Amino acid sequence: MEMEEYAIVLDFLATGYPENTRPIHLREPIAQVIGEKQFTLLEIVPRREVSFKPYDRVYIGKGQREQVEYVRGRIPYEKLTATAKVELPYILEQIATKDEARFIEFFNKCQPITTRLHQLELLPGIGKKLMWSIIEERKKKPFQNFADISARVHLLPDPKKMVVKRIIQELEGREKYYIFVPPPRSARAPT
Repeated sequence: MEMEEYAIVLDFLATGYPENTRPIHLREPIAQVIGEKQFTLLEIVPRREVSFKPYDRVYIGKGQREQVEYVRGRIPYEKLTATAKVELPYILEQIATKDEARFIEFFNKCQPITTRLHQLELLPGIGKKLMWSIIEERKKKPFQNFADISARVHLLPDPKKMVVKRIIQELEGREKYYIFVPPPRSARAPT
């Protein structure tokens, strides 16, 4: 799994988590962020005198970090604050818009998982009928963008919102198959 280079801030807690019992002057600020490429949920600690707000894009890669003191580590979806959970769908939509080609490639190239299940069916709102409509349309000509998918596949819900819902389902960690997010360590096959 490749490391995240950039992340988007979901929530910033200037005095750390409220349940922290240490005196306020000893607490360190925490930002909950989501990586742009792997959708990794992380906690980061900003440098002194740096504060964040939701939607800020921060560099968390291996090079010189100007705003981030260190990456504290991964966090599960359940540990996200209420604010982070509210902002998550909007931030994921922003990422999907910015990196649209990546998700359009999924619609153009995804394959069956088993003889009875196709990757398209993992998207919320897609059953057999819509799956076959998408497959038939992409055979004629590859999709160009989300609007192209919506225009050519009738009765299809908003494809960008479907992708966002699927990413959130995968982040919650209770899925059998993962298409956009690396599976949680507990769901991975032993190596």
